[in-house]
Amino acid sequence: MYRSTVRRALTTLPAVFILSLSVSACSGSGSGDDSTVRFGYIGDYNGASLLAIAEKQGLWKKAGLTAETKTFNNGPVQIQALSAGDLDYGYIGPGAVWLPASGHSKIIAINTLTYADRVIGQPGMDSMKDLKGKKIGVPEGTSGDMILNIALAEAGMTDKDIAKVNMDPSTIVSAFSSGKIDGAGFFYPAIDTIKKKVPNLVEVASTEDTGDSFPTAFVAGNKVPEEKNSKVVKVLQQANDWRKAHPAETIALTAKLLEVSEARTKADASHVRTLSTADLVAKTKSGEVDKWLKTLGDFFVRNKQLGENPDPGEYYAGELYEKAQGGK
Repeated sequence: MYRSTVRRALTTLPAVFILSLSVSACSGSGSGDDSTVRFGYIGDYNGASLLAIAEKQGLWKKAGLTAETKTFNNGPVQIQALSAGDLDYGYIGPGAVWLPASGHSKIIAINTLTYADRVIGQPGMDSMKDLKGKKIGVPEGTSGDMILNIALAEAGMTDKDIAKVNMDPSTIVSAFSSGKIDGAGFFYPAIDTIKKKVPNLVEVASTEDTGDSFPTAFVAGNKVPEEKNSKVVKVLQQANDWRKAHPAETIALTAKLLEVSEARTKADASHVRTLSTADLVAKTKSGEVDKWLKTLGDFFVRNKQLGENPDPGEYYAGELYEKAQGGK
């Protein structure tokens, strides 16, 4: 189904990522133990909150599952781990949706809508034009890369107008804080860490200003059995509704899992819009979720991360999500 799209997408991937996908193509994804769930996540409110709830509420055990969780810096690295068979499930932000869209995994659940991405500049750099010719750090393939490219396009610029440097998130924090880069395509809560050293940094562009919806999602490896996916989706839905009903308690649980302050987690959560499972099911049935994904797909095509914008039904398991909710 995905062969032609994957071939075009591979031309945009870093060489190490291509090699990993090629080596793992025969091994596929999915652990041999159907009761063990190997789950990756990013250490922020979006990525960790449902896992924190599922563990505290004993939802995995109730489903006959045991969860093994591991933190990652970004979504693309988790997709790599899924393709290598080292993970069953992972969490991605909107900037990494091009990877399931190109066939490297499938979305089994929409998580939240996030508006945490920014282009930031050193004090005095108030616009994208001020960043022209400047060194801009970005974790490529992530939502930080996404907002940078959106902002460049809106300013009538391209990445040729800046000195774009691929950096992992921790390097961006240190490089921006020490003045080694002039700007970054980045995201909260990591921006809050930078603000401690550069309180007068400028938010040059924001996903909040675009008027679009930016979904975060949970993804499964392509070889993970459908029955296992169904069980995991039910756990995520139960945790999702608990999060919607208990926002303060969720912040406390997430902060504990991440070993950070509740104040930091609360600030992180302020950039997130949560939706009930019933709302997500309704939006899946109405086609609204597909519109979110198609809008992202159009961006990825323009950014040459996708050769074509596939039907979201090829990579979003909407029917699975609907059936899991009805089977509770």
